[in-house]
Amino acid sequence: MRSTLDARSDAIETAREFTPFLKALADENRLAILLLIAERPRTVVELTEELGIGQTLASHHLKALRDCEIVTSTPVGRSNRYAICCDAIADPILCLAQIVTSS
Repeated sequence: MRSTLDARSDAIETAREFTPFLKALADENRLAILLLIAERPRTVVELTEELGIGQTLASHHLKALRDCEIVTSTPVGRSNRYAICCDAIADPILCLAQIVTSS
C-alpha cells in the first residue's frame, strides 16, 4: 500500500509535468488553432486566413504547441501541415468547446 507521502510526491511530479501542457493551452489563439486542427489538419496559411492572425504569430503559437507535443507537423511541398497529436487531445478539446458554446 502506498503511503500518503508517496501519493503526494507522485501528484506533485505529475502536476509539474502537466503544467507546461496547460500553459500551452492557456492562450486564446492556441486554443483557436487547436479547435481548427482538431477538425482537420491545416497549413499556417490556412490558419492565418481562418483566424485573421499574422503568419509570425501563428508560427509562434504552433511552436509552443509542438514543443509540448500537442501538435505535429508534416512537410507538404514548401509548407507544413499541422495536426493534433492524437484523439486523446482532440476529443476533450472539442467536447469542452461544445459545452462552452451550448450554454
